Amino acid sequence: MDSQTRHALKQDKFVQATQGSVGWITQHRTTVIRYSILGAVLLVLAVVAAVVYSQRSQAAEVALGKAIDIYSAPLAQPGAPAENGVYATSADRAKAANKLFTQIAASYKGLPQAAKAHYFAGLTDEAMGQNAAAEAELKTAADSWNSNLASLSKFALAGLYHQTGRDAQAIELYQALAAKGTTALPAFSAELALADLYATDGRTGEAKALWAKIKDTDKAGAAGSIAAQKLPAQN
Repeated sequence: MDSQTRHALKQDKFVQATQGSVGWITQHRTTVIRYSILGAVLLVLAVVAAVVYSQRSQAAEVALGKAIDIYSAPLAQPGAPAENGVYATSADRAKAANKLFTQIAASYKGLPQAAKAHYFAGLTDEAMGQNAAAEAELKTAADSWNSNLASLSKFALAGLYHQTGRDAQAIELYQALAAKGTTALPAFSAELALADLYATDGRTGEAKALWAKIKDTDKAGAAGSIAAQKLPAQN
């Protein structure tokens, strides 16, 4: 078969394939149009959703930043004149920050900033003596997909349990955190808190054993140094 014949056959096949495709589209014109429109609508919706998410996320970040600024604002020195952004007491500061954190958690549900707001709302609730509200907020934050935020929330929750006489629950949380540390909350931090709890409860032997373990494991670190300082005081 010469080259001209092969070329002609290829052209015929191409024409046939094209005609077949055109014929199928003609027969299913309504379906093709419907799915084309649907695809375009879905694309537009996806773009709009991405823009809305970005705008909400930015707004939430700004709001959270303002709330954290209040949470970390300085306290007035005794006898000093009143200043903007300076709070007379830690309770006043906690109250002002708590209001914003609560608003952020309610307004930006589903965003990472809302989970962080729940955590800080829990801390400020606790500072105001509202233990039930603090526990609820910290539990919500503890369920976050963000392992760092979850660990910090559980650590704060364990401290709240200890303060409210629920040491069994506090110990359970500290042990879980010590078994799997995170960047925000290393295992040694949970172990030190657990050892302190044991000491407070009169479980001196368990406290000593844990401090000794930390001292030997983290010989050159801050946790090991703290544990070494704790041990002589218990001898």
